[in-house]
Amino acid sequence: METRTIGSLEVSTVGLGCNNFGARIDAARAAEVVHAALDAGVTLFDTADIYGATKSETFLGAALGSRRGEAVIATKFGGPIDEERKGASGAYVKRAAEDSLKRLGTDHIDLYQLHFPDQSVPIEETLGALDELVREGKVREIGSSNFSAALIEEADGVSRERGFARFVSVQNEYSLLNRTPERHALTACEKFGVAFIPYFPLASGVLTGKYQRGEVPPPQTRLANAPQERVERALSDRNFDVVEALEQWASDHGHPLLDLAMSWLLHRPVVASVIAGATRPEQVRANAEAASWKLTDAEVAEVDEITAPLMRKD
Repeated sequence: METRTIGSLEVSTVGLGCNNFGARIDAARAAEVVHAALDAGVTLFDTADIYGATKSETFLGAALGSRRGEAVIATKFGGPIDEERKGASGAYVKRAAEDSLKRLGTDHIDLYQLHFPDQSVPIEETLGALDELVREGKVREIGSSNFSAALIEEADGVSRERGFARFVSVQNEYSLLNRTPERHALTACEKFGVAFIPYFPLASGVLTGKYQRGEVPPPQTRLANAPQERVERALSDRNFDVVEALEQWASDHGHPLLDLAMSWLLHRPVVASVIAGATRPEQVRANAEAASWKLTDAEVAEVDEITAPLMRKD
């Protein structure tokens, strides 16, 4: 598999999202998925302290075991674990990092990401604490998640002014069905040299063909237990109109919709790695293989024309 860079880190263009670990799959199945990913050439493993009620990090660390050196571990902090463990204060950053290191069973985190902006804490305080972790060797690079273009610019400015480690990545939702980052965030990433990491690249499975128009989400799928509002938004007639057209376009070019969803994202050089979740080894292998399709600029333009209705406001 090809690789790209996130700061000083070299990562596979397809990463494994570990948010299913401890939630939808147990430790044994998580280990099967992790080893299938490594065998398929996946090197980036993305988790968070809140995934699986902290079990995701534990499952990932145990699964990697002696193969830790083959993996780039990206985890996140700041999401609410409980009333005490949340946010981005300097003191909590250090506590959260130590807790994640223990759960992961490692002496360093390759990419440590602020999961959500914390407007109650000055970004200088958060960056200062993260900078100390980098200087101590406990963290190699730092990143952000769910940041707007304005926050990307603000954080970069503070780091450069204060000499702190800087966010080298931002992880936001981005897919053929959610083009929001194109309005501002991608431009900010290009301007400040920040790698973009899309999450939900398959739009919670809508871009895999597992959902059918007018039908309830099948059991064990991501949308099966999601809030009704989210289900209705994801499975709207407008989305299905676009998905069916994309599926036909991909088929006409000899590929499944999955390949199109992944390769379309990777057509943008600023996208470093596409994070896709999996609950079974065969899903991991399919995700890894999907990135091998190299779309031309002309093909991307055709695909963008198909998705144009989603860019229009009602």
